[in-house]
Amino acid sequence: MFLFDEPSPQRIARVLDAQRDAPFSYDEVGASREGAKAPAGYAVDHNRARLGRGRDMFERAVAALYSWKMFDVGWAKLVPADVPVEVGTTVAVLARHYGFHSLNPCRISYTIEEDEGGFLKRGFAYGTLPEHGERGEERFTVEWRRKDDSVFYELYAFSRPNHFLAKLGNPLARRLQRRFARDSLRAMVRATNPG
Repeated sequence: MFLFDEPSPQRIARVLDAQRDAPFSYDEVGASREGAKAPAGYAVDHNRARLGRGRDMFERAVAALYSWKMFDVGWAKLVPADVPVEVGTTVAVLARHYGFHSLNPCRISYTIEEDEGGFLKRGFAYGTLPEHGERGEERFTVEWRRKDDSVFYELYAFSRPNHFLAKLGNPLARRLQRRFARDSLRAMVRATNPG
């Protein structure tokens, strides 16, 4: 949803209420799971940042992830900002860009809690809803690799335009997606490495 002015909290609440029971806007729900092949016809973004080392860093990173700190980018934010990370939770990304605002509703499609001997992983993915400018899914994970004690934050997304303006401005939309990935990685580094 593209807007000339920033929407009021009441308007945001109305949009979220209207989208709460809407179906996902893409058929490949869950395809962002690790090991799954990205669907044909979608742009794929895969970004990682090493946050540090050790269990303490992993726990700080998981706390930051579940507090949505990866959205502390300055030009975009999650609304509402204090919702729990649970399957079925509906949120929206409110972004200010290119002289206008966009409000993009999503729903958490799955969560991740893995302990596979050599690593611990926590995270989740959300998928787009009909009023989102794009269609697709984005996964956010934190991983602690016990072998070398490294902790990573990872974003993986597949998307394609859903709205007429997103199709028309696809190169600009792709630039925004790359900007969000870069800024989100920085936000998680800041959130887990205070000072």
